[in-house]
Formats: sequence, structure tokens, C-alpha cells
Amino acid sequence: MTPRGVDRPDRSDPLDGVRPGGRRSWWLREALAAEPKELAADVAAQPLAGDARADVAILGGGYTGLWTAIRLSELVPGARVVVVERDICGGGPSGRNGGFVTGWWDELPALIARFGEAEAVRSAKAIDAAIEEIGTFTAANGIDAWWTPNGFLSVSAAPAQDGAWTEATEACARLGFGDRWRALTADEVAARVRSPAFRAGAFMATAATVQPAALARGLRRVALERGVVIHERTRVERFGDGIVTTSSAEGAGRLVADQVVVALNAWAAAWPQFGRRLVTWSSYVVLTEPIPDRLAEIGWTGGEGIADSRFTLHYGRTTPDGRIALGGGGGRAGFGGQIGAAFTSDAGSARRAAEGLRRWFPALADIRIEDAWGGPIDITDDHRPWFGTLPDGRTHFGIGYSGNGVGPAVLGGRILAALAAGRARDDEWASLPIVGVTPRAFPPEPLRYLGARAIREAIVRREQAEEDGRRPNRIALELSRLPKRLGYHIGPE
Repeated sequence: MTPRGVDRPDRSDPLDGVRPGGRRSWWLREALAAEPKELAADVAAQPLAGDARADVAILGGGYTGLWTAIRLSELVPGARVVVVERDICGGGPSGRNGGFVTGWWDELPALIARFGEAEAVRSAKAIDAAIEEIGTFTAANGIDAWWTPNGFLSVSAAPAQDGAWTEATEACARLGFGDRWRALTADEVAARVRSPAFRAGAFMATAATVQPAALARGLRRVALERGVVIHERTRVERFGDGIVTTSSAEGAGRLVADQVVVALNAWAAAWPQFGRRLVTWSSYVVLTEPIPDRLAEIGWTGGEGIADSRFTLHYGRTTPDGRIALGGGGGRAGFGGQIGAAFTSDAGSARRAAEGLRRWFPALADIRIEDAWGGPIDITDDHRPWFGTLPDGRTHFGIGYSGNGVGPAVLGGRILAALAAGRARDDEWASLPIVGVTPRAFPPEPLRYLGARAIREAIVRREQAEEDGRRPNRIALELSRLPKRLGYHIGPE
């Protein structure tokens, strides 16, 4: 019972008055609270000031940068590897994402169209190996990242989404991998989780979930233990020809390196070397109070990650203490690669995620939303990451994970370490067909921003109408189809 004088939560507002942007994600707050004081930023990863030297400089302290640093410590023991991070490790998307670790079997038809059957299968199997490696690595290094290898469930949440997986499940079956991505009936979906919105679906057994920030901070700890130097709260101002200039509260810095790895995720869109190949959009996550008994009532006790089949998908997972974290990709586009308040403090986008939770599980409408946060995702023309080397021959990059980077970043770390160590020619990872393939360029600004904003809104409106059983507005329908007609695989048919 609510005491007198205390405001009751407004259940008409699905956010319950919670607003994103005021503090770090719940994931990162939990991870930092569990971290020993000797690993704090001002002790273990002080800002860079003055001149420094490195064999390999890594720009970005998220998953890609940290996995690259760890792999370099194995490939080139004794090499001086320096990581520069503008915030703290895990402060970016690596500490804000939904914690889904999924493979590429659902992308198999697109991979086949791009690379052929053999290389498509090799790429999908490489991601599976990367996913498995997260489990073995975290166990071996004492990283408590809530590793839960219980699979991923894709569902139809409206008639327009029915069969979205069919082409991929049939391709997997035809090539002998029918167990990797298989169709489920509506009854089989209901056996895993009961929702009045869910219809049939598909299941990926090799997928998992993690506590994303705990994984990022665990990788940071391991990197430090292996002699990697990390400078947090250090902003990169320029890079080129092996010279990285930085700024921080401690002053200007200059890092000279033989090799440079750019692992900036969505922030890479602000740099001219990458900006035309990326579109940035925001994605928001809401987190409920602990409700283990209510999860049991709807049968969601297996720990699977779940996503619907929208392009602006809703994605949800549970936590060990019985919460639901549910995200929505229907956020806003960024201008010129700048990551501003629209990516962290947009209550409207967070509200869409909360409304998605209510639609999935109307029986949980009375459940309190305790937290909400947002962050950027960087999207390429075909939704796959982009790895390669700039013309100078010494600057390597891995970006464009399009919101699905937890597993591929492990693979990315291996690829980038091989490139930086000069081992690419003999490395099985660096020889994958996804390396060196340049995504199609998007229009220049302001056309990129205006087009992305208009098309994104059209897609959101179309998919909302389809979920509500309404006929989509014709203008929204035609705009949502425009990317595919122009050759960009970033929207519905």
C-alpha cells in the first residue's frame, strides 16, 4: 500500500516516470559496483597526457578494442599495446546493449548471395565459434558475465511478420545445418514463453545472453593483467600515419604507434574515413523490477533471448534475479555521425520500448519499470560489420555491427589482431570474406540524415500499423520500401 503523501506511479505512462539519460545503464552500474577499487579508472587506466609510444594503438575500449588487445597479447607476446577510450571501458554500446549473443544463421541467404554457399557457411560457423569462445573465456578468466547459452527465439508478433525466417531456415536445412536455425510452430513457441502477441517463430540453439557491461569490464581486467595499457577518459582528436593526438582533463596527449586499430563503433561515423558508409540510429532498453513469479506464470524460465520480426525490432531477455530487459530499435537517426542527446535522453524512444513490453505481455502491465537507457548503433548497407585496412597500410578498423556485435566482436578482435600483427595472410579469421569488403556509401549530409529520419519514421509507422491490424499509410509504406529499392538492405520489403 502506498503511504499518504507519496505519489502513486502513473500506470498510464509505461515508463512510470523513469527517464533515460540521467545515469549510466543498469548493467554498467551493477558491473562497476562489483569491481575492486584497484581497478578503478583513476588507478588502473589514467588519462593519457604527454607523449607515449606503442607497437599497436587501439582507439576504443569496447568489445572490439579489448578483444583485439587480448588477442595481440597472445599473437605478439611482449608487444606494447595501448588502448585509448574517451569514456570508460563499457561506457559505450558494450555496456548498454541487450546482451544478446546471436549467430548469423538467420542471415544465411544474404551471406550466400554475397559470398557463395561455402564462404557463407564458413562465416556463420566462425561466429558460432566466437560465441562458444565467450563462454570458455569467461569461465577460464573468472568473469561473471551471466553466461546463459540457452538459445535465441525469433517470433512473429503480427500477421505481417509470419514466416520472416522461412528462407533462412530452409537454406540451413538444405545445407545440412537445420539444427542451427529451425522453424517453430505457435505451440512450440508457447512452450517456451506464452504471449497473446506471439505466433510461430524460429529458434537458434547456439545463441546466448550475457550481462554486457560485466563482460566489457571483465575483458578490461584481463587486458590489464596481460600488460595492456589502457587510458580511459581520453578523447581522440586526430589519427593518421601512426600518430594519435588526444585530449583529456590531464592535458593533451600524443601517441606514436607502428600500427593503429580503429574500434570506435558508432563514433566512427563522425570520421571522414568511415562516415559515408555508416548510418547511426538510437536504440533504447527498459528494465523491470524483479518478477520471478510472474515470469513463471508466462513460462519464460528458460533464459532464451527473444525478438520479434520487425525491422525496428523489440528484443527481450531475462536476468538471474527475474527482471525483463526489453529494447526497441525504433529510435532516431544521427546527423553527421554526432552522438548527442537523441541517443541517450529520448524519453519517446524509451517509451516505445516500454509499450513493446506491454504489447508482448499485457498481463504484466502493472509491473514497474525501474530503469531506461539508450545508446547508438552503427548500421552498414547490408547490416554486417566492416573490417579492413586504410590506404596507409597501418590503420585497421572494425565497425558497423548494426546492433548485433557481442558475438561478432570476438571474431573482429581476432581479425584485427591478425591485421595489426602482419599475420593476415596466414590467418583463418582474417581470410573470411567479410574482411576487405567495403559497404555501399550512403548519401552525403544532410541527405543522409533527412533520408534516414524520414525512412525510419515511415518504417516505425508501418510496423506499428501492421501490429495493430491496420492498413499502413501508403506514403509510409512506400517510404519504408525505398531502401531496398535503392539497394540498401536496411528495411522491410
